[in-house]
Amino acid sequence: MTKYRTLDHPMIQLIAWDPQRPAEWINDHIAMVRATSNAYVVTGEDGDVVINTGTGQQGARVREKFEELLGRPLDVRKLVFTQSHPDHTGGWQAFAGPHTEIIGQRMFPQICAERKMLGGFFTPRNGRVLAALTPPGTNHARFDTPDPEPLTTFADELEFTCSGRRYRLVTMHSGETLDALAVWLPDEQTVFTGNWAGAIYGALPNFYTARGDRQRSIPAWLVHCEQLLAQQPELLITGHEEPVRGADHIRASLSKIRDAVRYIHDETVKGMDAGTSLPAIMANLNLPAHLAPRAGRCPPHWIARAVYEEYAGWFHQERTSELYATPQSAIWPELVERAGGAEVVAARASRHLADGSPEKALHLIELAVFTEPANRQVRAVELAIYEALADRTEGKIFDLLGWLEGRIMEARAALAEQA
Repeated sequence: MTKYRTLDHPMIQLIAWDPQRPAEWINDHIAMVRATSNAYVVTGEDGDVVINTGTGQQGARVREKFEELLGRPLDVRKLVFTQSHPDHTGGWQAFAGPHTEIIGQRMFPQICAERKMLGGFFTPRNGRVLAALTPPGTNHARFDTPDPEPLTTFADELEFTCSGRRYRLVTMHSGETLDALAVWLPDEQTVFTGNWAGAIYGALPNFYTARGDRQRSIPAWLVHCEQLLAQQPELLITGHEEPVRGADHIRASLSKIRDAVRYIHDETVKGMDAGTSLPAIMANLNLPAHLAPRAGRCPPHWIARAVYEEYAGWFHQERTSELYATPQSAIWPELVERAGGAEVVAARASRHLADGSPEKALHLIELAVFTEPANRQVRAVELAIYEALADRTEGKIFDLLGWLEGRIMEARAALAEQA
């Protein structure tokens, strides 16, 4: 039994939805509703600006919460999305009215279309990462509400004024999505960044998710980070957590994240230039203690791989077989047979596990399970390996732990079938 669960990860508290929890004031004109992704309203006598809306199931209640706090109906003149993920956009219909302009970054319609186009691909992938959090049959499709329309889009920057307050929208395509943007209130040094710096502020940005997604650019993120720091914001409002207050605190905390990302980037590039293989780069990467991040969604070596493949693509030039369609698994049964059978291979995997090498054990057990998936002895070793790998996360890496929990559940189900 593993010691850690995704249900205990800080991420769960950040995305929790409580229909009864009221809206909260951030200052005298900005209010927040905590949802799967937080929604915000910037109030004004001549109209309000809403930034993100929660999910489709939350939108109507999010609006009610704002109106209960304000003591009046919302007059939504602008509805802005920091990215196109449905936990940010799904509740849009509860806010859109005849006088509402809906605004997204230029890539917004394309990313929404791609999510729908690949729904059959991403739906089961998302479910495998969240298997321990949701009951069987839960819909992970993330596109069961209409896309916001009509939509105003922009390429780089867009400025407008509402209720006498200036707004500047700036593309931040290096973050969680290619259609991400930041909302600046330049006269008060306030910026809404959504999940550009990751779902958990102070953790490593989510440059790669276990469910899979469009590649996020690490070099571009570093540029955007420098640009944001240069503006010296005094209030930074993210997608999930408490606002980050104070120019000095924002500079220090965001600079630490930047320095950690830059370290991973630079170490990866240094290894590439030296001819070091990607596995060796990933294995040897260790962040200095002073750059240790909060528990987040991806470990440093995932980001190293993202850097490598952003610059070099998928052909690592480690094996000629990378260039062909036949996978290594095509010959696994032959290898297992030559080794003496799946149980012999599983026994060897057990020895690696006992020696403290669960990743080596994983390579072997994958061969054995592929060859004899109904072998109870093999599946028992598989379960032990996955539990050891889950414990090694120390509960800190949400996506990795979630994936491993799903594999643990599959192994236990296989053992139950064979009992």
